[in-house]
Amino acid sequence: MTELSKDTANKPQANLVLRGAREVLTCVPAGDDPIGRRDDTMVAIGGEKIIALGSESEVANAVDLSNAESVDVSGMILAPGFVDCHTHLVFGGTRVKEYAARMTMDTEGVQALGIPTGILATMAMTRAASVDELTSLGLDRIGRMLRHGTTTVESKTGYGLNLESELKMLEVNRRLQEESTLDVVSTFLGAHDFPPEISRDRYVDLVVKEMIPAAAESGKAAFNDVYCDEGYYTVGQTKRILEAGMDAGLKPKIHLDAYADIGGAEIAAELKVVSVDHLNYTPPASMRKLANAGVIGVVMPGLDFAVGHPRPFDARLMIDQGMTLALATDMCPACWIESMQLVMALACRLYRFSPEEALLAATCHAAKAVELDHDRGSLEPGKLADIQIWDLPTFEDLIYRVGNNAVVGVIKRGQVVWF
Repeated sequence: MTELSKDTANKPQANLVLRGAREVLTCVPAGDDPIGRRDDTMVAIGGEKIIALGSESEVANAVDLSNAESVDVSGMILAPGFVDCHTHLVFGGTRVKEYAARMTMDTEGVQALGIPTGILATMAMTRAASVDELTSLGLDRIGRMLRHGTTTVESKTGYGLNLESELKMLEVNRRLQEESTLDVVSTFLGAHDFPPEISRDRYVDLVVKEMIPAAAESGKAAFNDVYCDEGYYTVGQTKRILEAGMDAGLKPKIHLDAYADIGGAEIAAELKVVSVDHLNYTPPASMRKLANAGVIGVVMPGLDFAVGHPRPFDARLMIDQGMTLALATDMCPACWIESMQLVMALACRLYRFSPEEALLAATCHAAKAVELDHDRGSLEPGKLADIQIWDLPTFEDLIYRVGNNAVVGVIKRGQVVWF
């Protein structure tokens, strides 16, 4: 039976139809098929949303196609647009010299060469950049993400580490939302590291008492994030910062257990944060608590690869413990990856995701990690027409052809933005 909008009596009018797809991957589970593969399926779009999926005759009987533009996607595969749910895409400058030097030496060796390293190096370059400069750089990165199939991207602050510069980054996120084709979800991450000019305790007070209220009042952030790890924010500091954000109306997220387990998962489960991201050192008992609390785990194979992580995360163990996993690029100065296709390939080859699990993690599960699964992440009537078009003989070729960009077209909110 065709899937149609609930109100078909008045023959909803389509303005765009996609005809001839080899296969449509709805990412709506159907029986034993977790990604809802469909053939002989037309997609009808009205305004920003999908209004029908079915055979051509089924759609024609239910939808007014008289004024619809037709796009021939013969032989192609359609899938939901990727939701890249963890990035740091707004930053000034580059750390390419650091990255290249780390191929053959450790941090001390790199610093001995006089090369600035880490978050604080990017902080200095980001503070020095103007809103216009950061917006231009962000638009350039987002443009490439779009051409690799991403239609929604989360963007964190965290390279300002003072009130003025963190608000500047939030303004850049606002401009990226307005000036780009993608939807940009903005996250305040003032608690990314500690700036060198004041004490840690004073900075935590600044984050809680001044920066979070200002970020919330600006209306430019949806989430509040904290880097809870050894050498960064303690469990006590993390709880204080997250609760301050929740009191201000910002939803909680955590960078968790990237380099040590310091007990942050307990707070994450207690507060029922939206997502916990990284999870390299998270023990099985904590995984179960997070699963029971309904917290989404965001894992980033590209980051582990880019930094040569000493302890890659254990995706299969997390899945076995009941966690729902999302994939993200972690696009940042230390991990310059703009392709979710590459992330899926790494997830499958190195972390034992099935291709189906990887696709769900990059679409509907990633949408859950930014609380947008109500209107995106799958192809079904009533959801946004965020669709990518692949020129591939089979779905599995997406993770088989490593480094290839399969995307030949993107539809965002019902508009053909690239084809």
